[in-house]
Amino acid sequence: MGHINIEFKARSANNKKIKEILISKQAISKGIDHQIDTYFKVNSGRLKLREGSIENALIHYQRKDQKGPKQSNVALFPVDPGSSTSLKKILTHALGILVVVDKHRAIYFIENVKFHLDSVKKLGEFVEVEAIDSDGTIGIEKLHNQCHRYLEEFEIREEDLVSNSYSDLLLQKQ
Repeated sequence: MGHINIEFKARSANNKKIKEILISKQAISKGIDHQIDTYFKVNSGRLKLREGSIENALIHYQRKDQKGPKQSNVALFPVDPGSSTSLKKILTHALGILVVVDKHRAIYFIENVKFHLDSVKKLGEFVEVEAIDSDGTIGIEKLHNQCHRYLEEFEIREEDLVSNSYSDLLLQKQ
């Protein structure tokens, strides 16, 4: 299943305040997910196996590494938690592991916009916002507008925006 996101990620010292804003807007909470994302070595984009208590999927995505709202082209294949160990073994053997990201993620939704309040092991606290067009009916311009609105509402500063993935940040620390 493929879709388009316009998304941004930022370091955050305000996740408690952001959570209060989301609750005041009647955001739907999906809970807190402990996620292990195993990134594999690939020639194009990023490929990760997400193993969580809420979300489990094989995810391939391509996006530019730039700060602020950016387009991400995503292919997502849901994975049964019972088969993820076998799938991980196959992918590890075929491709090799690049890095593993361990995080706790509070997940919220307002309409087509998904919010992540993340605590990432070895990296700290972050907020991610993904405006999602799963069937091509919303359009890139509206997705960008949604992201910019939440940048303002959450009072995210330019210097807190992150251009790349958690996998890249962890690799830079090594």
